[in-house]
Amino acid sequence: MRLPIGILALALLSASILSSLDSLNAQQAAKVQTGSSAQAGELSQRLSAEAQADLGSGNFAGAETALVKLSSLNPGVAEIQANLGAVYFQEGKIRAAADSLRKALRLKPTLTKSKTLLAICLAELGESKQALLGLEACFHSNADAESKRRCGLELLRVYSAMHRDAQAVATALALNSAYPDDSEILYQTGRIYGNFAFLTMEKLRDKDPNSIWMLQASAEAAESQENYDEAIGRYDAVLRIEPRRPGVHYRMGRVYLARFEGAREEKERGLAAEQFRAELGIDPDNGNAAYELAQIEHDTGNVDQARQDFEALLMVRPDFEQAFVGLAGILIEMRKPELAVPRLQRAIAIDPNDEVAWYRMARALHMAGDLEGQKKALVQFERLHKLQSGKQEHLGAFSSAGEVTPQQVGPND
Repeated sequence: MRLPIGILALALLSASILSSLDSLNAQQAAKVQTGSSAQAGELSQRLSAEAQADLGSGNFAGAETALVKLSSLNPGVAEIQANLGAVYFQEGKIRAAADSLRKALRLKPTLTKSKTLLAICLAELGESKQALLGLEACFHSNADAESKRRCGLELLRVYSAMHRDAQAVATALALNSAYPDDSEILYQTGRIYGNFAFLTMEKLRDKDPNSIWMLQASAEAAESQENYDEAIGRYDAVLRIEPRRPGVHYRMGRVYLARFEGAREEKERGLAAEQFRAELGIDPDNGNAAYELAQIEHDTGNVDQARQDFEALLMVRPDFEQAFVGLAGILIEMRKPELAVPRLQRAIAIDPNDEVAWYRMARALHMAGDLEGQKKALVQFERLHKLQSGKQEHLGAFSSAGEVTPQQVGPND
């Protein structure tokens, strides 16, 4: 993971070369200068200007040449070593960069940017323990956003290398909060979360391999991998140990529904309904199970019962967005747009990105004679449908159906 230092940071550092050289030349001027010392001062000024110009234009090879010469003429100027270290880093010469940055900090320990860059270099070199303090100081300071971002990403690497998994997760959460749309951060933090989940499950297996928790975890893993027969067998094993364990019948119902979607065998949907009813017998407040039953009633032609079930669910779960969309679909089928529209408005207020809600809104508004409103709703539907199609194409196996079966645009729509 390469994290190049910005041109701006280099320019800020290089500006300090000239000020340091001016101070050095002023000290020399107070003494009796020989011709050679005057020439050396002029050469230093010229090399400094060349280095600064090369840094500004991104010519790092030229800047390196000038800074190496400048360093030999002025070995006591910390800023020269700092800039040389930054240039080496930019060129991928990480070991040389670390050496120059160490020299700079020995000469002037207050060079904060050099401390940060040295910590990044050490992390790149795999020297995690040596890098840790500098990276933490940068990440938890009032440093600029780009520096904090780079240090945070390197901290993920360091904490992982040191097996400090909880700190890696905490840093990942902080990065996601500070940079919610950053692609690299989303990728790197996703790997951290996945690794932490894996390690946690490994620990559960090692500590208590025969526990009910391990059985349920393995059942959920089999379900996620679409090994449905194996998942059902493991959920059954959980229920043999604890017959009234909440949530297990619901998960089994979801597995049977997934098998129905694949094979289209009606018995699978019937088995799913049995499991959802069993879940409600254990946990009457399980809104997800009630929702799935209502949807099955609708899909099997029991529309009046489905309407009653959706309405009963919304009485106790007034924030259940998918239930509003499902109920609105039934009301549209019953040609009652005046009842469907307010339900869809509520659904969209809860989740403005539900494409099915917008599509059904367009149908309801058309049925009600509001053609302008229908056009606006269709524009939103088409925009969201395009976005969702793109997500499915790119995410592939990483996409998730969520905790309930989502409403879909079907033949009745």
